[in-house]
Amino acid sequence: MSERFSCLDDDQRDAGLEAARAAIRDNALVVMPTDTVYGIAADAFEPEGVAALLAAKGRGRHMPPPVLVASTTTLDALASRMEPYVHTLAEAFWPGPLTLICRQQESLVWDLGETRGTVAIRMPADENALALLRRTGPLAVSSANLTGRPAATTVEEAEEQLGESVAVYLDGGPAGSGVPSTIVDCTGDLPRVVRSGAITVEQIVELGVEVG
Repeated sequence: MSERFSCLDDDQRDAGLEAARAAIRDNALVVMPTDTVYGIAADAFEPEGVAALLAAKGRGRHMPPPVLVASTTTLDALASRMEPYVHTLAEAFWPGPLTLICRQQESLVWDLGETRGTVAIRMPADENALALLRRTGPLAVSSANLTGRPAATTVEEAEEQLGESVAVYLDGGPAGSGVPSTIVDCTGDLPRVVRSGAITVEQIVELGVEVG
């Protein structure tokens, strides 16, 4: 049976974060608030958990989930052969609504789906999400909704769609912006925006970064 905790109450928040950490450790799923929309999370390094996440959403392996991290330094642990602009973007927009698709470190042992040797990484600007990530390490996180339906911006919307497939729901109130992150492909000489979102191309160009 699913548990739900309010992160707006200090005692419930602590209990909820611990319950969520335990659920992730057991390859169960957690719904968490972020600065964009609510996310459904699993341990990025446990194929069983990632498979459960994709099944809960009704999504195939051809749409692998991004990985959320608690620190910009984790970027170097997960990604390799990065152009200098990757760190420029992370330093400017993390924590925040920018997802960077990078070549993954070849030494990583995980199975996020059909990634073709890449990993999509983001550091969210949400204290509850960061608190959980600091307890668990990198999490595979996708929007908390059934594939084809709108992303949940409240925990109630997430629970209505995902129900008992999720072990722990963390309620942080309405999600930050409701606008998804901008996704940038960073595997080439120049960054390429593959999904427009909260960060605009103009904001990237203002950093002196040329966009492909």
